[in-house]
Amino acid sequence: MGPLKLYTFLLFLLAIKIVFGAITPSNTILENKNTNLAYPQDSIRWADYYYNIQRFEEAILLYEKGLEREGVDKSNFLKKLALSQAGLGNNTKSIEYLESYLLLDFNPNFLNHEGFDQIRDSEEFNNVVDKYSPSISFWSFFYLFIAFVGFYTVLMLNFNKKIKLNARLLVSGFIFIHSFFMFHIGLVISNYQFEYPHSYLMSTCFSFLYGPLLFLYFKKIVHNHSFKKSDLLHLIPTVLFLVYIVPIYALSANEKLALMLNRARIGLNPSDSEMLVVIVLLKLASLIIYGYFIRKLYLKGSKKDGIEKPDRLWQRNLYHIHFLYIFSYAIYGILISNTISSGFFYHFQLGSMALMVLYIGYSANIQPNVFNGVISYTNRLFPKYEKSGLTTSLSIELKNHLEHLFRNEKIYKENDINLEMIAEKLNTSRHNASQVINEHFKLSFHELVNKYRIEEAKKILTDDQQRNLNIIDIAYEVGYNNKVTFNKAFKKDTNLTPSQFQRKTPILQA
Repeated sequence: MGPLKLYTFLLFLLAIKIVFGAITPSNTILENKNTNLAYPQDSIRWADYYYNIQRFEEAILLYEKGLEREGVDKSNFLKKLALSQAGLGNNTKSIEYLESYLLLDFNPNFLNHEGFDQIRDSEEFNNVVDKYSPSISFWSFFYLFIAFVGFYTVLMLNFNKKIKLNARLLVSGFIFIHSFFMFHIGLVISNYQFEYPHSYLMSTCFSFLYGPLLFLYFKKIVHNHSFKKSDLLHLIPTVLFLVYIVPIYALSANEKLALMLNRARIGLNPSDSEMLVVIVLLKLASLIIYGYFIRKLYLKGSKKDGIEKPDRLWQRNLYHIHFLYIFSYAIYGILISNTISSGFFYHFQLGSMALMVLYIGYSANIQPNVFNGVISYTNRLFPKYEKSGLTTSLSIELKNHLEHLFRNEKIYKENDINLEMIAEKLNTSRHNASQVINEHFKLSFHELVNKYRIEEAKKILTDDQQRNLNIIDIAYEVGYNNKVTFNKAFKKDTNLTPSQFQRKTPILQA
């Protein structure tokens, strides 16, 4: 071949290279990772080419270079890198890229890709599946079931008008926060929290309500407590905690998802706050403090005479289950604060909450009357009064029972008291109750209630020699809904307003 022909042949080869590109990329491109390719799109095509023919090492080099560039689809690169490393059997690197992809573009269905078959049986890969892939287990199903039982119980309690309004709201609120927490835990255990990012910390805002709600409920059923504005002070810890947590609730779904995925990636529970230990310890302190006061109320109430067996059993079981929860949560809190996996005690404290939900749900169906906590009066001569008119003996029995309700139980402190309520407690008709009041007390029903309320108010005012009490607080304490009605009734009985009576009390005592 002459020089001219050789020269012409080389020019022909060069033209082919320019027009169609090289048959294979230059080895120097693959060997030198720091080389900047002039045509990034070509490198992506070559990376995909190597990936498709399962030359994973060459594909990985090009995909990694692609991650360094701006404006490229990094989620696709991370997917291919995870699959390429899996094809080489590199579990650790594959999972590293896999979790980076999930953090960038969460799609747990990618875990089912056939490209992971080579590492699918490895412990590392199964841990990733357990962390991110939604699935219903026994525990998640159990807690979701308990949650729906609790929500149903809340509805039943609030539709049962025979239960006093205050008692109904307190016990239904108490069971609602238990049920809502169970529902949250069900989502967490089944990994559906990633599908619904706004579920992040959704039940945590109720952390400091368990103790106050049960304490106020016991105060109501044991001592027939009439609620005052000062009772709202029990909500202060919850309000302060809301100030801290509301900014977290205000985050977007993507921001919450990123928070959960980052926690899961470093081996933490994705549903927990960064302030987990502080929140757990504060909640434990709240439970213990209120548990102490609940115990005092329970022990004092258990010594009262005339409590029916179902009422006594209801209070005892409620008290014991709550203290079981405090005990189990205390152990859980100690373990968490020392960064020890709680294991059994995690489910133990949840089981205590589930037991509370189931017991209250059972009671709501079988014996809803116990929720009032009323000290039942049992008449052994007349177990149930009929609407058949009053005999002399029956009238006396009803009168004695009525005096017991007003003097001992101080039922007049109920701000929603009415004649129907009195008739129900007397196990008689509204007509009979009204007749007993008129004949034996020579008063109407409202006059009788006002008489006891004003006597109680005068006693409180007389004992308050330092004048520390506000008139409105005394009004609430004896059963009035507002100061105007209280003042009017007080002046009618004493010819003085409560304030005037308060000022003249030292003179009256002298």
